[in-house]
Amino acid sequence: MKTERRSMLKKISLSILGFVGLRSMAIAETNGNENKKEVSGVVMDQEVPLFSGSTKFGNLVFIAGKGAHYAGDIKAHTETVLQELEKELVKAGSSMKNVLKVSVFLSDIADYDGMNAVYRGRFGDKPPVRTTVAVAKGGVPGNSLVEMDCIAFIS
Repeated sequence: MKTERRSMLKKISLSILGFVGLRSMAIAETNGNENKKEVSGVVMDQEVPLFSGSTKFGNLVFIAGKGAHYAGDIKAHTETVLQELEKELVKAGSSMKNVLKVSVFLSDIADYDGMNAVYRGRFGDKPPVRTTVAVAKGGVPGNSLVEMDCIAFIS
């Protein structure tokens, strides 16, 4: 019974992942290694890799969170963050129009409308899905008013 349940849960999970194309890439990764994980902008911590600025796998690119680390208002910070995301996407061979998912982290939920004023229309006429949250105590790292990360495809 437990084995059947685990098998069913595994199949459901793989089906969900297959929705965005990850299932087929994961199978290729384990059965012949046709796809390779590529990273760039690796951030080091005490001479040990901590995280990558971007990761490419198959035709997907994952861009790490970008913030604006200077004094300014939410609109200026949002503009900077979106420009940084676009720069990373282009470097990886993608574009803002190919973004599938964006996560937005605000230091203060009161900045939601100001962030949206700059964000609006930046991803073309078929915008990505988006999650927006206000972070808990301490705010966004580096005192940015907003941080965003994204997942896109390479066409």
